[in-house]
Amino acid sequence: MSETIVTLKKGEGRTIKAGGAWIYDNEIDTITGAFKNGDIINVRDFDGYPMGKGFINQNSKIRVRMLTRKSDQEIDRDFLAMRVRNAWEYRKTIVISSDDLNCCRIIFGEADWLPGLVVDKYADVLVVECLALGMDKLKEVILNELVKILEEDGYSIRGIYERSDAPVRKKEGMQPFKGFLYSSDKAGDNKFLNGGEFVTDVEIIENGVHYMVDVVNGQKTGYFLDQKYNRLAMQRICRNLASGLHNKEVKELKILDCFTHMGTFALNMGLALKNAGYNKSAVTGLDISEYAVSQATANARLNHLDNIVSFRAANVLDELPRLLEAGEKYDVVVLDPPAFTKSREATKNAIKGYREINMKGLKLVKDGGYLATCSCSHFMTQELFIKTIGEAAKSAHKRLRQIEFRTQAADHPILWAADESYYLKFLIFQIVDEK
Repeated sequence: MSETIVTLKKGEGRTIKAGGAWIYDNEIDTITGAFKNGDIINVRDFDGYPMGKGFINQNSKIRVRMLTRKSDQEIDRDFLAMRVRNAWEYRKTIVISSDDLNCCRIIFGEADWLPGLVVDKYADVLVVECLALGMDKLKEVILNELVKILEEDGYSIRGIYERSDAPVRKKEGMQPFKGFLYSSDKAGDNKFLNGGEFVTDVEIIENGVHYMVDVVNGQKTGYFLDQKYNRLAMQRICRNLASGLHNKEVKELKILDCFTHMGTFALNMGLALKNAGYNKSAVTGLDISEYAVSQATANARLNHLDNIVSFRAANVLDELPRLLEAGEKYDVVVLDPPAFTKSREATKNAIKGYREINMKGLKLVKDGGYLATCSCSHFMTQELFIKTIGEAAKSAHKRLRQIEFRTQAADHPILWAADESYYLKFLIFQIVDEK
């Protein structure tokens, strides 16, 4: 097969020249040479200057996803093993403790220079999301190398499950897929991805909290790892609140976790109270999903926190006004909603949604209490999110004292020039009534 060369238009390719990984269809001048979608091709600037190699897909507006800036680099097993090893070594370096490697994101697509691929580790199970055709062709080699590299450090993998069930796969000319890829019980099979089944309920430990993760039916890859250290920050605040109760006339705490999913923030805060010697009912978690509430309740029992933390199914947007009308006030309110926008075009409506939910949440916080609020949409920029919260505070007649601004955990690295890798904004405030 002759070498395939993608040549950019003059003045285009600004994203990849700045360090990004994507080339859009309207940036390309010519494509020479025979190829199939998903093949590795060479990229050159308008003047013939070599830009590197990536894989091409004419089904997608993201026409090329770059793998390397070296035009003479062979995209072979050694190259992919190097990318995987670098990703794992990075995780080993940035975690707070080695316990954090029990559950973490090992590969984060473009930010690990493996575009379109996500791999999460839940104890001894890997969950894969592959959203690019070219990466789908390289997936088996990458996973094989990853299992070997993990074994070198004493981490045995008993199973790999794929959760590539996002509709966006259709834009790549692929159908959504979920299913078993590998089981160590069938390791004698000559083919690495043997499709063997395994028990998919996995117990993980994060920040001292135990969870049962359902990698088949849970959201995304089964669990949201990106809030790990944000939950830890809320542990600290709640522990200190409970420890300081002996200096106050009020001896009870009330904490509300909205959009609780598997009970993650609620359980972190409940554990903090317990560790501070507080053993009364204090934390309520709300989620619209009955399934999520059942998971969260089971996790509370697993951690022996069901006397401190409870959950119920409710539409948060409807429940917050009802609580306000009932005169409820909380020491801590956490707002962790799903993305209100997944496109730039829907940002205006998302702003209204974030403003409304924050205004309602603010009104429920006691004078001097605390609000944690976040957005997980990269279209809701940091500047826009901060502005929206400020507008909500003005409408609610509250003053904000910022404690921390945080982003996603470092195992979800932010690659500058790849805007899509920066999505999570997390703010903690002390709330003071206007007087």
